[in-house]
Amino acid sequence: MTCVLHMSDPHFGTEQPAVVQALLGLVSHLKPQAVLIGGDITQRARNSQFRSAAEFVGQLGCPVLCVPGNHDLPLFNVFARLFRPYGNYMRWFGKDLEPTYDSDEFLVIGVNTTRAQRHKDGEVSPRQIARVRRQLLAARPGQVRIVMAHHPVRAQVESDRANLLHGRQQAVPEWVDAGADFILGGHIHLPYCMPVHSVLSETRRTWVLQAGTALSHRVRGNVPNSVNVIDSETPQSCFAERWDFDVAQGQFVRVQRLDVSRSLAGGVLAGVPEIKSTLAGVHG
Repeated sequence: MTCVLHMSDPHFGTEQPAVVQALLGLVSHLKPQAVLIGGDITQRARNSQFRSAAEFVGQLGCPVLCVPGNHDLPLFNVFARLFRPYGNYMRWFGKDLEPTYDSDEFLVIGVNTTRAQRHKDGEVSPRQIARVRRQLLAARPGQVRIVMAHHPVRAQVESDRANLLHGRQQAVPEWVDAGADFILGGHIHLPYCMPVHSVLSETRRTWVLQAGTALSHRVRGNVPNSVNVIDSETPQSCFAERWDFDVAQGQFVRVQRLDVSRSLAGGVLAGVPEIKSTLAGVHG
């Protein structure tokens, strides 16, 4: 399997040991090229929580790409939030807040959408939008092009519109038309996959792939802990999968597999007439 695993919102400090072990087991089974962590790594940005997260990452056995979430900035330590908001994050996960993963099959572009001056909302700047666009346009033929941020760019539930990324109205059209195949998000603990369409082509679409909380007990309603897998089996095929933690089995199980076709023109996903899902209520 040629894949990357996308997880978000593990919220170390609220993690569940059984789910942690199950996710380590899933990674060992799938052997992804890389694990992508879309922010809210910790619950309160404490040094001890980042240490636990780093110990978990050290057990994954593959490259890991991270971006911060709003919970990764100190909330109650006002001095740290103002003058060194990413201090603990950078101590454990490095100084690059917008890393890139580049392989023959995948190009993953990290975007830091957190802002110290905002309590929880995310924002993307014109400079970030332009930088991501340049990187997408420079992708090599055959690569699945992925943009990963913490905050969502499209809502499935009306009440989540207040959580959408500030600046998305400019960012999403530019990234779609620059060749993005997936835009990954988290933040709202609700997994779903929805398309956004190009303004330049009727058949061009990008998939907004949201992750639930990977490890935390802070699940949303009855939505279980979950992660996503993007599987590019051949240059002509690509699948987006959702894996949920099954309490009875004590492991992650695949509950959704979306089959999307890729054209031969270097990682651009073509629109497909029908998306088959095993879960009701998932918009495709």
